[in-house]
Amino acid sequence: MRTGLTVAAAATLLILLTWIAMRGMSAEVGTSQDALLAIDRLEKAESALHRDVLSARSGLLRNYDPLVREIDEMRGAVTRLRETAGYEPEIASAIDEVMRSVDKTEGLTERFKSRNALLQNSLAYFIVFGERLIKEEQDRNRAAQVSGLAAAILHLTLDSSAPIVADVDARLRAMSLDGAPAGGSPGWDSPTSKPLIEHARMLRNLLPETDGILKEMFSSAGGRHQDRVRDLVVARADASESAAEMFRNILYGMSVVLVCLLVYLGVQLQSRARALRLRADFEHVIAGISTRFITSRPDEVRYHIERALEELAAIISADRAYFVIEGDPVQVYQWSGSSDTLPSGWPAGALKLARQSMPEEDGIIHIPRVDHLSRGGNMDLLAAVGLRSWLCIPSFSDECPGAVLGFDALRQGPLARGDGYGMFRSAFDAIASALDRETLSREKQRLEAKLQQARRMETVGALASGVAHNFNNIAGAILGYTEIAQAHVRPESRTAASLDEIRRAGERARDLVDQILTFGRAGADKRERVRVQALIEETVSMFHASLPGLPGEVEVKVREAPQEMVVLADPARLQQVFLNLCNNAAQAMEGTGTIDIDLDVRASKTAFRHGPDELGPGQYMSVLISDAGRGMDEATQERIFEPFFTTRLEGNGLGLATARQIVRELGGAIAVRSAAGKGTRFEILLPCAAPAREPDRDQTGHIPSRPRVTATRYGSGETILILDVERERLLRNEEILAALGYEPVGFTEPGDAADACRSTRMRFDAALVCHPLGIAIEGAAVVHEAAPGLPIILATGSARSVDAPALAAAGVTEVVHCPLVTTELAGALAQCLESRVSP
Repeated sequence: MRTGLTVAAAATLLILLTWIAMRGMSAEVGTSQDALLAIDRLEKAESALHRDVLSARSGLLRNYDPLVREIDEMRGAVTRLRETAGYEPEIASAIDEVMRSVDKTEGLTERFKSRNALLQNSLAYFIVFGERLIKEEQDRNRAAQVSGLAAAILHLTLDSSAPIVADVDARLRAMSLDGAPAGGSPGWDSPTSKPLIEHARMLRNLLPETDGILKEMFSSAGGRHQDRVRDLVVARADASESAAEMFRNILYGMSVVLVCLLVYLGVQLQSRARALRLRADFEHVIAGISTRFITSRPDEVRYHIERALEELAAIISADRAYFVIEGDPVQVYQWSGSSDTLPSGWPAGALKLARQSMPEEDGIIHIPRVDHLSRGGNMDLLAAVGLRSWLCIPSFSDECPGAVLGFDALRQGPLARGDGYGMFRSAFDAIASALDRETLSREKQRLEAKLQQARRMETVGALASGVAHNFNNIAGAILGYTEIAQAHVRPESRTAASLDEIRRAGERARDLVDQILTFGRAGADKRERVRVQALIEETVSMFHASLPGLPGEVEVKVREAPQEMVVLADPARLQQVFLNLCNNAAQAMEGTGTIDIDLDVRASKTAFRHGPDELGPGQYMSVLISDAGRGMDEATQERIFEPFFTTRLEGNGLGLATARQIVRELGGAIAVRSAAGKGTRFEILLPCAAPAREPDRDQTGHIPSRPRVTATRYGSGETILILDVERERLLRNEEILAALGYEPVGFTEPGDAADACRSTRMRFDAALVCHPLGIAIEGAAVVHEAAPGLPIILATGSARSVDAPALAAAGVTEVVHCPLVTTELAGALAQCLESRVSP
């Protein structure tokens, strides 16, 4: 009977203790962590959506697939939040508010996509019609009105506030009230100006509306609802933890009472209670650490990490704790219970030691007694820093830098241990996640700064494109008249040499304009083998030609390299680098002094750093440009390569920035050394080109800096039809053809040229079309339809975007560069005429 009662009591007691133990094991912490991670995922997706929306608004993002993907990620995060947050009414209601916020954000995103697509399209047409109208407008006042409207629209793209909108409205009203100008010119209802005004009105409505959608999207209450859900989940986790703590205390009290009756069972229960208590402390501390990291600002991360290390070290009675991330330099977050300084090389040495040690099954390294290790290796390193016991949680992978969470004990005996250190892996993940959030915050700030810079560069690019079109005509005039003048002077005279220098400078300008016009099409630079010594001499000659604008005299001394140096580069762009540095040197010396240019070759078998850039092993050309000017202080040196930074009132801050960009594109680097009052020295390193084959050398054994020019082939009075929209350029091209021995007949309208071909068949031997590319193909097609057998030569500024099938359909047989080059045009005409007479 007594045995039965004992068994029944033991069974009842066992059931009671089991129930209390189960109630003391909180299962809510894991689900709460999953819910918090789902909220973090939602916030990251929302932040990415805001970033991409801003990129699309500024024109940097043309594809809206990322926006759809981020909305889907937000919905997936809310779904995961529903699954992990439980079914409590208050939490479910808060999650519903979050879902409604996501639905609202999706609706705003769809509205933004439609408005922004229309906005970007209208803005592109507005720019095209504006540039065309400015070029065609003869009335300066009307051209100024168009320019003012373009500036107002550009300002509106950056700031859609009411004053800016009012400015645009005022300019539109002024243009609508402006009647036809004197002389009978058409008014603002012309086919060119009317689309411009319509697109301006459309932009005036679209820009404020699109920015309003963005403001509404960013001011939505999604963050407030997410914080409410987070607070509810954390509160539920805390309540569950408190309840579990209470039941664990009850269990601990009952185990103390039972120890007098059942010693063995009491000892086991007491051991279990200690284990549960240690785990509860782990969970409580880690939950508090995670909560603080979630609510902390980026500048508070270091403080919270050091505080977390202190709390974790207190759980296991460690004397020191640290979190180390490998890198250059190594990042160390540490806490020490004493005022003694840490040994040299520690805790950074823990990274190397963790890689060499063998972790346990749970991925943790635990050495209870350092003095029990065998001599040498790890034992010597741990003993050297005074450790008696060591605990390390490492993490190494190929995708991210290695890191360790370590704890040191300086007294004899192992660190306190319950049923394992697995919870420290959660602590490691919490600290690593906090550092990742800090990194993402910095990246966000960097991207925002980059966005502002991109907007500024977009404005400069649009301005440069417009200037380049006008400068192309100037370069064409220089080349055209220079070649005409060369035909009337003796080849060996000083005048011929001067004209040759003018022609070469014009060619450099033409090449540079071609690069500006094709920059937006991401085309690769046309690189060739450049003999640096010859290019430097040509640069010095061009530099001296620009010196009359400076007071005093500047002498340039060039010290040749012990061997010939050849690089693969675009000569025009590389010469721009040298000219920029020489001009800066002359201005630093106030127009009086000596510029030294030293040429040399540097070789390295290992990677090395040159200025802010790192170069790989190999042979490099060194160009050292130094002056004895006023120099620069350290603060100025740190910013001289920044775009738009300048110390001169008349400067634009783009010279050195452009020079560094060109050097970097060639695979080189540029460095500067200077001191106030002691001059400045720039050193350019460019990778040397492979040796050329013998056929590439000229008769003197040197590599020519440019291809050889063949003899000009003159005509015999053949009649050439010229079609060009610009009268002034048409007259200049007629003079070039006349100088080549041909009879030019010019037209400015394709219809007139076609009528001339139909009225007198076989009147023309060839045709030259000099319109811009798009219009030129249409004009060539009209001429080809009127005279199918007539050879047609197309003159265009850049042939990189020419569509071969379209040229063939328009009857184009040859393509030459515009502005016209005499030798190139003569060769094309000769080939066309030969092919026409050939059977």
